[in-house]
Amino acid sequence: MPENGHLKIALTTNSLTRVDVDFAKARRVVFYDVAHDSAEFLDSMHFSPPEKREGDKKGGGRNGGCCMVDADEALANGDPFAAKVEALQGCAILFTRGLSDFVAVRIRDQHVFPVKMEKVRDIDVVIAYLQQMMSNNPPLWLRRAMKRGTAHSAHA
Repeated sequence: MPENGHLKIALTTNSLTRVDVDFAKARRVVFYDVAHDSAEFLDSMHFSPPEKREGDKKGGGRNGGCCMVDADEALANGDPFAAKVEALQGCAILFTRGLSDFVAVRIRDQHVFPVKMEKVRDIDVVIAYLQQMMSNNPPLWLRRAMKRGTAHSAHA
């Protein structure tokens, strides 16, 4: 484990202070550079909620007519997650309240490790816990992320 290993992480948020929303419904994704003894805010990306088009109606089926696909933004190419998944490029870890299996696979294809959180947590608490894990015998998934993070920063 490198002494000065840095990880670029992403967190889904609507409040800008907590990991408080699942990937599909996130209006913002914030990015941090995290080392075992420091953390630096890098950027925030905003994703607009979908605009209701004329003629859109609720269906009459179960779930109040709602589709069970967890997309809340529609892109011109028909892929509701493309922009958010692309935004994660270069990240080692994504912290979110939830995501579908389909999106989790796409995120893993970007070499980003998705972490689903059971409870809403302050971003500062998530970062502090990550730093603690980085410093004290990190689990295998984190060691792999740290190795990839060091390789990415060596090429940057």
